[in-house]
Amino acid sequence: MSHEITEKMTTKITRINQIAKERPKEVFTSIYHLINEKLLKECYTELDGTKATGLDKVTKEEYGNKLENNIKSLVAKLKNMSYRPSPARKINIPKANGKLRGLAIANFEDKIVQLAIKRLVEAIFEPKFTNNMFGFRPNRGCHEALKYLNYCIESKSTSYILDADIKSYFDNIDHDKIIKCLEMNIKDTNLLRLIKRFLKAGIMENGIYTKGEQGTPQGSILSPVLANIYMYYTLILWFEIEIKPKYYGFIEIINYADDMVICFQYENIGKAVYKLMKERLKVCGLEFAEDKTRQIEFGRFATENRRKRGQGKPETFDFLGFTHYCSTSNKSGKFRVKRKTSRKKQKQKIKEFKIWIKENRNKPLAEIMETVKKKLIGHYNYYGITDNSKSISNYAFEVRKLLMKWLNRRSQKKSYDSKGFNQMLEWYKLPIPKLK
Repeated sequence: MSHEITEKMTTKITRINQIAKERPKEVFTSIYHLINEKLLKECYTELDGTKATGLDKVTKEEYGNKLENNIKSLVAKLKNMSYRPSPARKINIPKANGKLRGLAIANFEDKIVQLAIKRLVEAIFEPKFTNNMFGFRPNRGCHEALKYLNYCIESKSTSYILDADIKSYFDNIDHDKIIKCLEMNIKDTNLLRLIKRFLKAGIMENGIYTKGEQGTPQGSILSPVLANIYMYYTLILWFEIEIKPKYYGFIEIINYADDMVICFQYENIGKAVYKLMKERLKVCGLEFAEDKTRQIEFGRFATENRRKRGQGKPETFDFLGFTHYCSTSNKSGKFRVKRKTSRKKQKQKIKEFKIWIKENRNKPLAEIMETVKKKLIGHYNYYGITDNSKSISNYAFEVRKLLMKWLNRRSQKKSYDSKGFNQMLEWYKLPIPKLK
């Protein structure tokens, strides 16, 4: 694919994005035709070929062996509306609480189409999203969400935190309602029909097919942008219009996909808003997980106020894998929010490494150690934030313990004593824990 093709398609989508920015109420009635050969080839190139395959087991490399024919055939099916996505293959991965999270793995060709739809839909709706939404958005992420939360607590008048969790958010998105959300700015019936087909495609697990009646499956390329659109119209926009202007004191919501924290200045306002939020979610077919949602006193004055009432230290809350707690600066003694890897997340990450090393222990040592390096670097890059050195050092320690244990269980391979194991680690130069 030439640079000229990529630039041309990107320019068209950029133009759509620019119109959406300049004219927020603009309704796009004819964009389906942009899912053409050029865009689909661009999406093919962008997709990661190392990801798990769908039901047909076709890899990116295999699809690319006949790329021209495959894309031409796909375009023809899209034009005459005969294209129908296949059910996704469901896999389950362990969660920190011991339960399983289901992920839907689409066929490679379906991934190409999903990415093309995502590019178009995101160009239209991304300009609408507010600055307090951080999940699955360009140039935003967990660390940016944490920084903004930090600002709201340390620099604003936050005295209470509502730690909120929406019950099975992705699984309970109403199909008719998400289409109505899309119709706010998209009236292209062909594009909307294609999106409906993906929503209804269903999943296959252990040979059993389940039709897509509601929800948008996690693992799907299309799901994150649809989930953001639904969250925007369900809660975020409503919060901006119905809550912030009508209640006194500082109020802010920090949202990352289905995870959120709401900051309040006053306890009674927090309780009143929580009640209204529950009613709003019910209208939209959603509900809070009551056992995971609570309001706590948290902020600059929480420690002193609780001390005066004889209530002990302020409670903590978890957000995006970190436990947040009230503390002070080591240098100035001023109030600071500090974070450490949450106990659940730490336990989960160690468990994931244990499963991996157990399954891969008989691979060549150089290959194992190269992957261990990547896993450690990835962990440090995310969890290596200010004040969290103890947690990431503990993770590195547990990884080394598991590494020695399972390398010594390799069939008919030489075992390591402590000295030999440490020499091996020095040879491969594992990255040391450090804050980023």
